[in-house]
Amino acid sequence: MTNRHHLLVHGGTFAAVGDGGDISGVRGGNSPDGLFVRDARHLSRWQLTVDGAVPEALTPVAAGDTARCVLVPRGGRNEPPAYTLFREQAVAEGSFVEALRVTSNRPTATTVRIAVTADADFTDQFELRSDHRTYAKTGVVRQRQVLDDGVEFSYRRGEWQSRTTVTSEPAPDGVEETGTGARRLVWTLDLEPHGSAELALRVAARPHGSPHEPHVPASPAAAGERLLALEDEFAQGVPFPTGWPELAAACARGLSDLAVLQVPATGPDGEELRVPAAGVPWFLTLLGRDALLTSLFALPYRPRLAAATLPALAATQAVESGVGAVAQPGKIVHEVRHGELAHFGQVPYGRYYGSVDATPLFLVLLGAYTEQTGDVALARRLEPNARAAVGWMLDHGGLTSRGYLVYRADGGGLANQNWKDSPGAICSADGSRPTGPVMAAGAQGYAYDALRRTAHLARTVWGDEVYAALLEQAAADLRDRFQRDFWMSEHAFPALALDGDGRHVDALASDAGHLLWSGLLDKEYGELVGRRLLEPDFFSGWGVRTLASGQPAYHPLSYHRGSVWPHDNALITLGLARYGLHDEARTVAHGLVDAATAAGHRLPEVIAGYGRDTHAQPVPYPYACVRESRSAAAPLALLAAVGGA
Repeated sequence: MTNRHHLLVHGGTFAAVGDGGDISGVRGGNSPDGLFVRDARHLSRWQLTVDGAVPEALTPVAAGDTARCVLVPRGGRNEPPAYTLFREQAVAEGSFVEALRVTSNRPTATTVRIAVTADADFTDQFELRSDHRTYAKTGVVRQRQVLDDGVEFSYRRGEWQSRTTVTSEPAPDGVEETGTGARRLVWTLDLEPHGSAELALRVAARPHGSPHEPHVPASPAAAGERLLALEDEFAQGVPFPTGWPELAAACARGLSDLAVLQVPATGPDGEELRVPAAGVPWFLTLLGRDALLTSLFALPYRPRLAAATLPALAATQAVESGVGAVAQPGKIVHEVRHGELAHFGQVPYGRYYGSVDATPLFLVLLGAYTEQTGDVALARRLEPNARAAVGWMLDHGGLTSRGYLVYRADGGGLANQNWKDSPGAICSADGSRPTGPVMAAGAQGYAYDALRRTAHLARTVWGDEVYAALLEQAAADLRDRFQRDFWMSEHAFPALALDGDGRHVDALASDAGHLLWSGLLDKEYGELVGRRLLEPDFFSGWGVRTLASGQPAYHPLSYHRGSVWPHDNALITLGLARYGLHDEARTVAHGLVDAATAAGHRLPEVIAGYGRDTHAQPVPYPYACVRESRSAAAPLALLAAVGGA
């Protein structure tokens, strides 16, 4: 999002407000504001006026779990402000709260008219994206009901029903129509000389399908205390490095973000779980790949994330084929959405399976969790799901028929179905795109690791030696094939992918570092790749670029063709350490930690690929998620890879 909007996040709820705490109701662009719950905007206007005028921000909203600002009426040097407004806002699960205090600066009694214009358009997040798509909605009924202490907005389309309730203490003196569907809550406040008055406003969102009524905190302070307690509890016991305070600060910031980025999910037996959401503003939901990588990064320190993510994904594992959702038996879900458009099938993302790598990563996490914790109960419980996931890799995934995991562009969803899933992300060095089925390099590494780890589970937990031997042989064969088919001798580097005819997609890309993390490459090849990733065309000084500079396809402000992704670099750092390239691992880790330090110790989703030699500060990527779970967990992966070095 842009700096103009400030994010407040708690679980599956977030609010984006302006410098003065307002919500304007913008519909387009890359940064819509509002209160969002379960993919819908439950507050689309929240605009404060005093005596009919919009005040200006004397102290604008700053970053934090609570939004605080100081407002005054517009004036000049010779006309001191007649009053000052102190505004404080916070979110909790399904709710938004505001405390407003107005203080008179006059020596005589005065009357102030406060108004808050509120509206709830219940717009689906997919409608707010800047892709210019429109969605037909028939039979929609919107209603506004005045309450004794506020107003309620409701939305109905067939069986789909949602509500937003706005209440205040004291109750407004009136609720006015505006001619737009919004309602204006009005208070007339009599202030003593230099006196103050306070308003407490509470917004409760009741989205369709939500299993619980929202618990609205009494105040922003109460909501802030709840969040702080949650963040403190989540960070307890993590051994922050004392000799590297910047990494310690990045780990602490990341853990705080992970604490509030957990969203509700359901396990195979209907049990309630909390799993890492991908990020805000666009992906505050369960994304298979993101939750799995986040859980892997945090595993040595917070295994509870894996213990929730694995059953949540098992519960959504495909059991039959579905064309629109590209589902196939055994496949792990890519994305789960709860919004109106997904409910009515107008977007395919209710349960969408357009990911070639979530399924092997599910197996990698299950094996790693069992090894890390010694908890074999989960591996026993999820044995049918694990076997189904292996079956998908061998059958529908393409390992048996094509020798590799394969994906095909989905016309209604994602063209690319590996982690670089933007259009054109999988390309040759000249920028041309492959045709036909695609075999992405990184996914083959995940498949190799998945086969080996599942073989270990089969032997040690499930007691199936025959199955274990079969998987070990499949892994060994995959490794031999990969080094034969993907290795580009002229570059001493693996191809980014193979196209449908088995030709190299020859861009030099960071995905090669994922092969180190998976252990797919022989030691000699792995060392060549690891050192190559630290050369100046790859390493920007802040991290390894997704695409090496100097290639025609490179662009420093492209989403996947030259930017620097913290989670990508975390995998690379773990891979470098695995191959004994500890100096290189420390170099990448220091670059990432320096980038975090420059941004208040928080790593964004992605930063631009401009080099540190020409730009002393990391250049932000324009549309990055500010809070993203994989990036939040990346410092923990760095800690595991290099310690406090």
